[in-house]
Amino acid sequence: MEPETFPPPHVPVVPDPPVAYDGSAPAPPVDYQEKSWQREYLEALLIAVIFATFARTYVVQAFKIPSGSMEQNLLIGDHILVNKFIFGPAALGLEHSLLPVRDIQRGDIVVFKFPEDPYRDFIKRCIGLPGDTIEVVDKDLILNGEPVEDESYTWHVDPFIIPRSPFLQNNRTRDNFGPYTVPAGHYFCMGDNRDNSNDSRVWGAVPRDYVKGRAFMVYWSFDSQGPEPVEWPGFAGKLRQISQVALHFFTSTRWERTFRIVR
Repeated sequence: MEPETFPPPHVPVVPDPPVAYDGSAPAPPVDYQEKSWQREYLEALLIAVIFATFARTYVVQAFKIPSGSMEQNLLIGDHILVNKFIFGPAALGLEHSLLPVRDIQRGDIVVFKFPEDPYRDFIKRCIGLPGDTIEVVDKDLILNGEPVEDESYTWHVDPFIIPRSPFLQNNRTRDNFGPYTVPAGHYFCMGDNRDNSNDSRVWGAVPRDYVKGRAFMVYWSFDSQGPEPVEWPGFAGKLRQISQVALHFFTSTRWERTFRIVR
């Protein structure tokens, strides 16, 4: 009887590790899953930043009211949203019919670059269009020779009427002004608080390319405590302002003005 034979045991073949072309040890394996995860978050962050920058530049931007020139319509501490798309350029008439764009109209509350300091933003109501003739007679607004019914939004805090006199240096155009014809490509803007507003009666009309947009909503209104400034300078001042807002958020927020439409 021939002896029983068994097949040789199977020995797995282990391939040699890869060797770099320069003969050195191979590089450690790359975690492609972790790299892809990080890349996805980075791409999402970049897209969000690009979208936010685009929206802030061309669509909507938030502003804060620092002065009382628009009282009682807009109060100090109101945080508003400004539509920057509505006055955008439209090359064709079809764009005006399909897109929510239009020209500046009388009565629009607009945000614009201050003509005497373009790095500062002002907010006023558009009163006169190019070619309009503006005149103020004893606090009454005259537009193209006709009195304007503006009692619904204007506010006078001083009953005294400053007379028209060349000898007055301060506020001599507050209650008596003009007549003044708005030049082409410009807009005449005034504050609703007519007795306490630095506006076109003082520094002239606003160029069209200085207009940033139209205010359309108060999204939050905060009544600052006491006579403190609206903006504290410096980093320490910012921290103090944030702490004040946090401490008095519920008690000083004007809740009745939240999401109020600006007219």
